[in-house]
Amino acid sequence: MSTVQRTKRFTFNELKCATRNFRPESLLGEGGFGCVFKGWIEENGTAPMKPGTGLTVAVKTLNHDGLQGHKEWVAEVDFLGNLQHPHLVKLVGYCIEDDQRLLVYEFMPRGSLENHLFRRSFPLPWAIRMKIALGAAKGLAFLHEEAERPVIYRDFKTSNILLDAEYNAKLSDFGLAKDGPEGDKTHVSTRVMGTYGYAAPEYVMTGHLTSKSDVYSFGVVLLEMMSGRRSMDKNRPNGEHNLVEWARPYLGERRRFYRLVDPRLEGNFSIKGAQKTAQLAHACLSRDPKARPLMSQVVEVLKPLPNLKDMASSSYFFQSMRQERAASL
Repeated sequence: MSTVQRTKRFTFNELKCATRNFRPESLLGEGGFGCVFKGWIEENGTAPMKPGTGLTVAVKTLNHDGLQGHKEWVAEVDFLGNLQHPHLVKLVGYCIEDDQRLLVYEFMPRGSLENHLFRRSFPLPWAIRMKIALGAAKGLAFLHEEAERPVIYRDFKTSNILLDAEYNAKLSDFGLAKDGPEGDKTHVSTRVMGTYGYAAPEYVMTGHLTSKSDVYSFGVVLLEMMSGRRSMDKNRPNGEHNLVEWARPYLGERRRFYRLVDPRLEGNFSIKGAQKTAQLAHACLSRDPKARPLMSQVVEVLKPLPNLKDMASSSYFFQSMRQERAASL
């Protein structure tokens, strides 16, 4: 494991104190890797003198499930410990003690994009969706084009995009990240990992990984944000289980792209913004990886979108769109 300059090594006891002994009320979430607990530390990294005071952090524990889990833990420390950017979650520290493996991150008070898109009763406003898309794109652009060594993220999805109090997006979970190809190599060959529904088709078929694999995954997430639908949803009618396949016929068409917009927004979205988003998703989801844009180009397209004010609800366009949608039901 490379030396990590900015992260603190915690003892297991310090993290037990920080999370009040990992008690259930502190549990933020759980996944295949283990559990995430809310905790508190002092600014200097020690456990707080008084419970519930100091800097709020998220403490991730690792399930003891063998080599792969440890490899992903090491990758996480290696990548996040050496990368710093406003749109990457900050790794505060780690613990490696006997068989314990823990990671300590900055706390992200609004949780994941997945929760806001799919598990809340009220829809995320359009402008905030565009702000989140822009922030996440900046994070990927940094990894691909600005980091000292190029990084392929490999697991871009809504559950890995975390939000701070102002809905600034930060990428989390670098367990599957890989160093990009070096020299004159065009790709990295690797065992196919990641999440079904987000992985680029050429990567699934061949195991050849490039930064354009991440661009495809970004296109899937952009579609999810635009439509309010999950990338894979077996509860949808036949022909609509796979979001990308369902959306493809509408993406490239100026007259039909609005069918992709989340109906829960009830017209509170920018017409031009939705059109640009559909065109961008279409480019990112190209079956030819070389035809997909660079993430820096994606950032430039997204920059103006959070501020557009041409709301569909106040237009003739939206009224005719509703009539057409009703007629097709």
